[in-house]
Amino acid sequence: MSRTIDVADVTTKVISSGRSDSGVLRERSASVILSERSASVIPSGRSASVILRERSDRRISLPGYELTGPRDAPLIVVLGGISATRHATATLTDPTTGWWQDIVGNGRAIDTATYRVLSVDYLDGGVTRDGRPQRTITTHDQAAALASVLDDVGVARAHAVVGASYGGMVALAFAEHFPSRLDRLVVISAAHEAHPMSTALRGIQRRIVELGIDTGRAHESLALARSLAMTTYRSSQEFADRFESEPLFCDGGDATFPVDEYLRHHGEQFAARWRPERFLALSLSCDLHRVDPRRLRTPTVIVAAEGDRVVRREQLEELANQLDVPHRFIDLPTKHGHDAFLTEPERLGSILCTAISTTIVS
Repeated sequence: MSRTIDVADVTTKVISSGRSDSGVLRERSASVILSERSASVIPSGRSASVILRERSDRRISLPGYELTGPRDAPLIVVLGGISATRHATATLTDPTTGWWQDIVGNGRAIDTATYRVLSVDYLDGGVTRDGRPQRTITTHDQAAALASVLDDVGVARAHAVVGASYGGMVALAFAEHFPSRLDRLVVISAAHEAHPMSTALRGIQRRIVELGIDTGRAHESLALARSLAMTTYRSSQEFADRFESEPLFCDGGDATFPVDEYLRHHGEQFAARWRPERFLALSLSCDLHRVDPRRLRTPTVIVAAEGDRVVRREQLEELANQLDVPHRFIDLPTKHGHDAFLTEPERLGSILCTAISTTIVS
């Protein structure tokens, strides 16, 4: 069941999955379609919401997206990690907190009073009967989907594409394939290819989830895989500062430590919102990521988070050294490691303000 909402100059435009009587959503000139039934698809971890439109007898599939800011303002695309959704910040039509609430918004680093901001739901591989991804999804697929969204909103060229973590991989792929569609690129904690150690750890996570699918314990396995991932998203320094090494209690041959509760909490929280097939598809997408830095033609800012164990500084230096375009390499001081793009709004905000408003020179 669908309803229509009007789109004002400084509001949000959401495209979600849903179908008309003919099975296809048709474009309307003065409004957009919002499916009430599927609006929670991404938060619950199901397949990415998709709109199917008919144009010249050809179907075009789009990921769900959210657009906010003045209609005629320069557009900035923001892309986060695999768990990010189209809802980057609170808007008039959806006042709930977004995944980048402290960075995007009125008066913030990416100011929605100055810029129009676009964020999307990532595509995934669908699901087979046995609970696995139906097909492989790459960062290049996500980049092509983003280009289709820009077509849909009538933007030929974005002022900037800002991507962090998996979103940085997608941003790099977009810049490689669509160099005429962005003025500048900002990449945070993302490289041109996956590091073998990160691939190894993600591979173990996928095997845990696949074992859970095979044994009927998918939820538990997804929570365990996410717990393992959390040990890579934060730095050793942060763990040492936050958690005591002594156990909370011992019971027979087992013991519970302070860090255990933290990891279990985040694992369970993730498993409650996600489905295994989506995790498997996007995790593999990270490891399949490949971009040739020499093909990039867009001025680029690269941000390296201190203590990042997923994307190491030397890997980002390798990316920068291969660029044949104006670029800047910026170190982000933090004790939070890879997750600094979520936990350091003041330091990162200052970097982003400069990156999106000044000329990028090497």
